Amino acid sequence: MSDNVVYEVSEGLATVTLNRPDAMNALDTALKEALRDTLRRAADDPAVRAVLLTGSGRAFCVGQDLKEHVGILRRGGGDALDTVREHYNPITLAIASMPKPVVAGVNGVAAGAGAGFAFAADYRVVADTAAFNTSFAGVALTADSGVSWTLPRLVGPGRAAELLLFPRSVEAREALELGLANRVVPADRLADEARSVARRLAEGPTAAYAALKESLAYGSTHSLAETLEKEAELQVRAGASEDHRIAVEAFVSKEKPVYRGR
Repeated sequence: MSDNVVYEVSEGLATVTLNRPDAMNALDTALKEALRDTLRRAADDPAVRAVLLTGSGRAFCVGQDLKEHVGILRRGGGDALDTVREHYNPITLAIASMPKPVVAGVNGVAAGAGAGFAFAADYRVVADTAAFNTSFAGVALTADSGVSWTLPRLVGPGRAAELLLFPRSVEAREALELGLANRVVPADRLADEARSVARRLAEGPTAAYAALKESLAYGSTHSLAETLEKEAELQVRAGASEDHRIAVEAFVSKEKPVYRGR
């Protein structure tokens, strides 16, 4: 893996850290490729039961590295936005569709694609000094990284349109009120709080979490009748899991369940 992304696995929790602090974790090609490949590695690793995605330094991720981008444009620019299909789409899909929960520990500004990656996560713990900014229209671009899909589901279509048409910095407290953040914590506690949330998920019934992610994604684009059938299908699968038997036995015995993720 590239030095631009730090990957650590401990007790079922994979921590993926964007590591270009001097560039506020701006997404150059090397970082995008490393992040895409690292997230796929976490998704496929049976030892990983939850993922914490965060940034080093004072930013979570400010989006596309415009210095690299302008160089491509000046050389002709025909392939400047191929990065959306090559990098941003697979990164977003890896976060949203991996069969394990992903927590975004938003330590600082999350802008453009950086905001998109945070929105694609299942849970966002946000430092009180952090902020979100869609930023796309500010450089005469449209949304990418799934923002046109995730943002309306978080804040509603009207507010999503406002935030995209008139990009601005949404500070942490407002982000909490809007639904962009699940929890806001003091900046000096962000690392510990985000890790605590992610570790709790890693210790939980991760096979059930995978089914919940699948059910939520399916239900957002299907009818009630279709979603009920999908729920039945997924419930049969969850009911056959070892974790379900462990949970029921623990409930009857009045003990705390120790899940195995299968």
